[in-house]
Amino acid sequence: MTPQTASEHAAKLCRIAPVIPVLVIHDARIAQPLAQALVAGGLPVLEVTLRTPAALDAIAEMAKVTGGIVGAGTLLTASDVDAALAAGATFGVSPGATDRLLEACETNDLPLLAGAATATESMRLLERGYSTQKFFPAEASGGAPALKAIGAPIPQVLFCPTGGVSLANAPDYLSLPNVDCVGGSWVAPQHLIEARDWTAIQSLSSAAAAL
Repeated sequence: MTPQTASEHAAKLCRIAPVIPVLVIHDARIAQPLAQALVAGGLPVLEVTLRTPAALDAIAEMAKVTGGIVGAGTLLTASDVDAALAAGATFGVSPGATDRLLEACETNDLPLLAGAATATESMRLLERGYSTQKFFPAEASGGAPALKAIGAPIPQVLFCPTGGVSLANAPDYLSLPNVDCVGGSWVAPQHLIEARDWTAIQSLSSAAAAL
């Protein structure tokens, strides 16, 4: 997969819904009902971060949910790419980008939403062919004003801001011409996951889908 094709695929994913849930899952047994609640709420594109031992099993379970599009987040190495693909991930997300990670995704035909926090990082990805990128960590890097400033000289790059994004500040990002969607964990907070409160999570998802 070429970087251009990967970016086109990532752009399509970013246009499906205004929010991509960023999920940290500690128990794969809740993966399916969690995914069902999010999809029912109008958020079908799901990012499961590879930050827990249960993440890969959770991806495998979520991949069984009708209507869900499941990807692996926190990809750092080529071995992460292999593991994500084996688990059933259909796209990847990374906090940054290295040549080895990009090459692994390209070789294995895994569309990647690669992270950038500065104009230089964004330009390097664009030079390689990635015109759809993740802006991370969004709030710590200056938030919507910083992303607006980056977009002025680099308008051809579209971003998915992630990191500190919430229901309160998501509209600030979504109002920018260089933002197609945002990534956030607020739609599936840990206390609701632990309580198995799928109705509340679906309600949060519906509110996010309406942004």
